Amino acid sequence: MRRYLVGGAVRDRLLQRPVHERDWVVTGATPDEMVALGYKPVGKDFPVFLHPTTKEEHALARTERKSGRGYQGFTVYAAPDVTLEDDLIRRDLTVNAMAEDEQGALIDPHGGCADLNARLLRHVSDAFAEDPVRVLRIARFHSRYAELGFSIAPETMALMRQMVDNGEVDHLTAERVWKETERALMQPQPSIYFTTLRECGALKRLMPEVDALFGVPQPPKHHPEVDTGLHVMLTVDCAARRNASLAVRVAALCHDFGKALTPAEVLPSHYGHESSGVPLVEAYCARLKVPADCRELALHVCREHLMVHQARELTPGTLMQLLERLDALRRPSRFEEFLIACECDARGRTGLEDRDYPQPDYLREALHRLQAVQVSEVTRDGYAGAAIGAELRTRRIKVLKALRETPPP
Repeated sequence: MRRYLVGGAVRDRLLQRPVHERDWVVTGATPDEMVALGYKPVGKDFPVFLHPTTKEEHALARTERKSGRGYQGFTVYAAPDVTLEDDLIRRDLTVNAMAEDEQGALIDPHGGCADLNARLLRHVSDAFAEDPVRVLRIARFHSRYAELGFSIAPETMALMRQMVDNGEVDHLTAERVWKETERALMQPQPSIYFTTLRECGALKRLMPEVDALFGVPQPPKHHPEVDTGLHVMLTVDCAARRNASLAVRVAALCHDFGKALTPAEVLPSHYGHESSGVPLVEAYCARLKVPADCRELALHVCREHLMVHQARELTPGTLMQLLERLDALRRPSRFEEFLIACECDARGRTGLEDRDYPQPDYLREALHRLQAVQVSEVTRDGYAGAAIGAELRTRRIKVLKALRETPPP
């Protein structure tokens, strides 16, 4: 029995990046021998074990043979006669197909170290084309390492296009698509994930709502970048720079879905795109099984983002209605996420990244003033029953009127 550190731990150490988890491959052992040594079995599809002390994952070296469509269509073979080299050749990218023995010696049969130095994401073998998840994974890796200057090898991009053309990506489950997309959204430059999928044709198959935004023009006065798809990518990257939550990043991605439905004769204007985008956001979140909190925020931002841009012009009654629809008093933390997403929309525009955008602070002050109007004050003044709610709302609108009459700072 021998064990080898593999995959991301080796890759990131060579890149001098933080190593967050360490995975191992074990050769020359059987499942029974692993259990006898105190390892805890956790693998369902193939033998994976947790180390009795470190709890790090140890997988028996294995080979895979394609036996069906999609990423689950494989027959796995794990036995003592499977070598480390047999295991590494089934991996996706050369930079992920390196290993270290227990003395720290590098084992690199496929040129992963050279590709790291060349900042290149390249597939190990043609077996890459057998697993459609790898299209998503390489797009995610590209989004993670683009800031280091990484690009995808031309032959690998050609193979990804082939996988799309032959329908392999159509067999991906919604859960797997979302899992990779969720992880990509939390990268420093999420836009690279979507543009990479678009380059190979997978975005149109997996996320047609996003793909349809590219090529749709917007008024240059408000959107110097013009292209709606580019604007959405800038918005998502702005959310990443803000270190925003996943929900904010999903909202940034979805906020302009309705612009893809704008009739050609009214372009580049997009009247009513907020309401027309709502069914598309619903469909996107339902199909990919997006978490409920992300879905809720995305719908709010889709419906209301223009109201935020116009916040200073809203009447006190209209502003009160907006805050009620957003349930801002009861859910202030979600309201804050809503404001961040709208600010990313305003700054996700070429040349306007650092524009003056006071609207979120104005709305934060509006909520702060509403919170100061207490029910106890209304009841102390003699109101009871249904009259309490009516008077409370009247007083809150009154403080919003006073806010509106306050000169901007």
